[in-house]
Amino acid sequence: MRREVPLAITFITGFLLIIGFFIPHDPIGGLQSMFLQWYAIIAGFTMVLGLMTLTRIHTRRIVKRTQGFGYSVILIGAMLGTLVVGFYSGIKYKGLFELGTPFMWYYNNILVPLSATMFSLLAFFIASAAYRAFRARTIEATLLLIAGVLVMIGRVPVGNLIWNKLPIIAEWIMNIPQLAAKRGILIGVALGMIATSLRIILGIERTYLK
Repeated sequence: MRREVPLAITFITGFLLIIGFFIPHDPIGGLQSMFLQWYAIIAGFTMVLGLMTLTRIHTRRIVKRTQGFGYSVILIGAMLGTLVVGFYSGIKYKGLFELGTPFMWYYNNILVPLSATMFSLLAFFIASAAYRAFRARTIEATLLLIAGVLVMIGRVPVGNLIWNKLPIIAEWIMNIPQLAAKRGILIGVALGMIATSLRIILGIERTYLK
């Protein structure tokens, strides 16, 4: 029963959601809306569960003084600080995202700069990966190298100074060959998602039960 009941619930809800997508009328449409509301509630509880698990793991590291426990102290402190500021802003200002609330100050002056720093560090890893990928060892790599150089130069003002046709070439590469390949990849991703969803709904894929 531990396996049969979750499989039955998954099959019924998944099947009704698929039907509700094509027949958005009552009673199927109402069931679809209700299931989506349930999904939002369950997702909220999973966030609480993840928060508790994260707190337990890092608290254990702090107690045992394992290597790198200082990062755990910073994480727990930042998490508690965010919760306190959020609750205070929600109670006093009746909203978290109102202008002038402590939560928005916390968000704009701490979280946004940290996110910008993280993305700026990712730029170095992207540049390193691009250097390794753009080595002209094969014909395909050579074409990729040429297209990448044309796009990078054509997207900056220097490219227009070098040759006024470079921005046009860069736009053509982005709108024709790149977009065609991107759509092919997205179609493959969509087909993979459909196949995985069908495997879960039909009970073939059962890894979520472990």
